Amino acid sequence: MPKNTISDTLKNQKIGEVIVLKGWVRTFRSNRFIALNDGSCQSSIQCVVDFNDFSDDLLKRITTGSSISVGGEIVPSLGSGQSVEVKVKELQMLGDCPPETYPIQPKRHSLEFLREKANLRMRTSTFSAVMRIRHVAAFAVHDFFNKNGFFYLNTPIITTSDAEGAGELFRVTTLPFDETPRNEDGSINYELDFFAKPTNLTVSGQLEGELGALALGKIYTFGPTFRAENSNTTRHLSEFWMIEPEMAFYDLSDNMDLAEDLCKFIIKNVLEKSKDDLNFLNTRLLNEEKNKPKEKRSEFELIEKLHFVIDNSFVRCSYTEAIDILLKSKPNKKGKFEFPITEWGVDLQSEHERYLVEKHFKSPVILFDYPANIKAFYMRLNEDGKTVRAMDVLFPGIGEIAGGSQREERHDVLVEKMKNVGIDPEHLDWYLDTRKFGTCVHSGFGLGFERLVQFVTGMSNIRDVIPFPRTPGNAEF
Repeated sequence: MPKNTISDTLKNQKIGEVIVLKGWVRTFRSNRFIALNDGSCQSSIQCVVDFNDFSDDLLKRITTGSSISVGGEIVPSLGSGQSVEVKVKELQMLGDCPPETYPIQPKRHSLEFLREKANLRMRTSTFSAVMRIRHVAAFAVHDFFNKNGFFYLNTPIITTSDAEGAGELFRVTTLPFDETPRNEDGSINYELDFFAKPTNLTVSGQLEGELGALALGKIYTFGPTFRAENSNTTRHLSEFWMIEPEMAFYDLSDNMDLAEDLCKFIIKNVLEKSKDDLNFLNTRLLNEEKNKPKEKRSEFELIEKLHFVIDNSFVRCSYTEAIDILLKSKPNKKGKFEFPITEWGVDLQSEHERYLVEKHFKSPVILFDYPANIKAFYMRLNEDGKTVRAMDVLFPGIGEIAGGSQREERHDVLVEKMKNVGIDPEHLDWYLDTRKFGTCVHSGFGLGFERLVQFVTGMSNIRDVIPFPRTPGNAEF
């Protein structure tokens, strides 16, 4: 008999059907009521055992975390909290779970504790909900781009370039650390390394993505990226996934429209397909908020926050206009900002971005035309010579969630910008070729996938939206 899933069983609720379910025990009460979960959905199903039908030795082995197979009939539930249950006729122990050593017991565990048990934390209601939502969001990414005529491009994970120019790179080498070969001047002899040159894990697929866009029209990358930034915050990971579309013949306005459409499409998919998981996480968040001081509570409930994004048009606001708004704002005048706004040209912090979204515009915001000296070399220089055609998408509660630009398509201007930031144009000659051979207006952006999952799940720490987080000093599991 084929195995049924609990998700399908609860959806169909075919009274009288005989089924087989396999899963993990959440709880076992009174030697009679098993709460069984198989990971297919948020809900467990109650399986009712007649202890006269099974040996005491078998029933004693049914503990939280143990895996079992049950066969029986779907019947109307006599208890509250569920409409159907399984009347168990067959019961088989698949995997024991000693209660004295199993750390995930049916009680509240802190997120900090569960991070130390990342090999087991996906069995909890919270983390199984987050991972199912992560799946729905990832599937929506591919669905959106496929429906809009984009091609999925796999860009290198090992590369010789630093797309951001920040230098926070994980080096890739096979050279021995204890006897590193060196040249006469003391520098490392990379000719003896595997790739015969310095290489690193990618921080972005953008530069290679541009090559694809200037041949295929519209492409997107969706893969792991790596940054060796020694930052232990709730917003940073050393290994994370990036969604990076690049489009030929798109200007900045087209780029902003696409970013808005993508964000709304993903969030709508999660709202439609992850209702039970979202409701669970919403309730969890509300309970957390009750324990916070009033001034630190969130502006929105989780589901309300998601509707805030999909039900409002994203306001377009120039950086210059945003600085003027912030300079005149009450929090800035009264010294409430941790980082006061003093003049045009400063880099905006999350508190400034959230003020614009949550207090001033009361809508998601896309800021554009940033000062050139705080943005990357590849962004198109405006005619004023001091701003670039950059954009950042700002959401409530989190600030920046995506960033991009119209790319600098003029060869001479791009070369000059590279030199100004210390990048040798010869090192990126393959990238500059696209500006020599059939150049055109083109644009793209990057959307950090974990940042998006953090937003739609309401999790406060980005380490809790990826199965096995990689951060400074932590590469467990």
